[in-house]
Amino acid sequence: MEHPYLFLVKLFELIGLGHFAHAYPHVIYSWFAILLLIGFATLATRKIDMIPTKAQNFFELVISGMEDFMVDLTGEEGRWFFPIIATLFIYIATCNLLGLIPGFYPPTASINTTAACALPVVVFTHVIGVKYHGIKYVKHFLGPVWWLIPIILPIELIGHLARILSLSFRLFGNITGHELVLMILFMLAGAFFAPLPIMAMGIFVALVQAFVFFLLSIMYFSGAMEEAH
Repeated sequence: MEHPYLFLVKLFELIGLGHFAHAYPHVIYSWFAILLLIGFATLATRKIDMIPTKAQNFFELVISGMEDFMVDLTGEEGRWFFPIIATLFIYIATCNLLGLIPGFYPPTASINTTAACALPVVVFTHVIGVKYHGIKYVKHFLGPVWWLIPIILPIELIGHLARILSLSFRLFGNITGHELVLMILFMLAGAFFAPLPIMAMGIFVALVQAFVFFLLSIMYFSGAMEEAH
């Protein structure tokens, strides 16, 4: 939005895929984010030493910090689903930060990308519930007494469906709002100096929104692990 010249879109135009690139820039930049993360992961794991390098120290600090935070909330039993939580956080943070680079577009400024991240979280929440409770997981939707089922069941179903909207629209709205603010500043006050404070704040917004998604996902997963009340 604030970047009218998108490098990857222009590159796709050169190879004859300009129509696709203009219609789905979020898909192209999502692919770029995935390739970027694969590259970093390859570099980080190519040579793991007992005496870690600076890069290894950095990645270990980030991953272990996220894992310790999650285990504090879920307990040791929640450690097994850490990979999906960590993947979502790193992917979303990377996509958010891409929008701060001139010529790049943040994939999370599209509702399609954020919904694609939110839907697996909600589905996996119920996978966890069934794994821990079996058929008894249905009690989470029925309430404490049987005669409240006609009231509680629709409310619970709507609430669980609303989680998809909550996760996707919160992330989409914040990233799109930041994009719009930058676009307006570029138009009104020049291409560099005026947007700098907003771009600096954008780094904070990008990381906070990824963390919020990360935290809410953990809360949904841990809720599915608990016994129904």
